[in-house]
Amino acid sequence: MSTSLLHSIPRAAAAAPFSASPKIRVSPRHKHYSATAAATSVSSGTSLTLRAALDGGGGAPRRLVDLIRALPDLSRNYFRSPSRRALFGGISLLGGFYVAQTISLSFGALGVNDVIAAVLCVLVTEYATKFYYSRDKVTFPLALLNNFKMGFTYGLFIDAFKLAS
Repeated sequence: MSTSLLHSIPRAAAAAPFSASPKIRVSPRHKHYSATAAATSVSSGTSLTLRAALDGGGGAPRRLVDLIRALPDLSRNYFRSPSRRALFGGISLLGGFYVAQTISLSFGALGVNDVIAAVLCVLVTEYATKFYYSRDKVTFPLALLNNFKMGFTYGLFIDAFKLAS
């Protein structure tokens, strides 16, 4: 175990000459391991301390799974502000408008598969409407989906008016 701790020491610290092997201490009170160099550097007189975190140490999350589990709480706290909710609602609305314009331009300019694209647009819009109105409680992601759908529908209507003139 002492060799693995010595390999985890940064190069600058490992370059200092040590006179003895490091002492390993386990502190059950603080729930962490620490390794302290037994002898100090010949010239400076400083000691080196290494610490490794245990699971449930109470600090910041260390593993990817812990970060993924923390995302819902982080996003819920982030979107509590009404200004952020309005900002992302507007971004969702404009994103739907942009997607509608892109689909209309790409399929309309080519003249190929535009009927299939129109059917898919109607199906996606109707499914999003059914999904939104079948829920008892409207959550923020559902509101973003509805805003995207409104922007998408608005973009298709605007494009239809452009083509009619």
